[in-house]
Amino acid sequence: MTKKEQLIEYNIQDIIEYIVMDLQIEYDKAMLIFYNSQTFNKLTDVETGLYRESSAYVYGLFQDERNFGRLIQAEI
Repeated sequence: MTKKEQLIEYNIQDIIEYIVMDLQIEYDKAMLIFYNSQTFNKLTDVETGLYRESSAYVYGLFQDERNFGRLIQAEI
């Protein structure tokens, strides 16, 4: 497993844990929700570089996607 793949996997694990805690749902359901998101697609696409961000940052993007129906990235 490459370093990039490891970073992606660690982010995914953390984000699924956040979903489980925040939504009070089973791990399997949290996995389905996240795996079917645009955020997951962007995270697993190494070209986006999203895998380099913290899991908390990526989870924030996921929350925005759920709230607004699409990915929203705030400008700095």
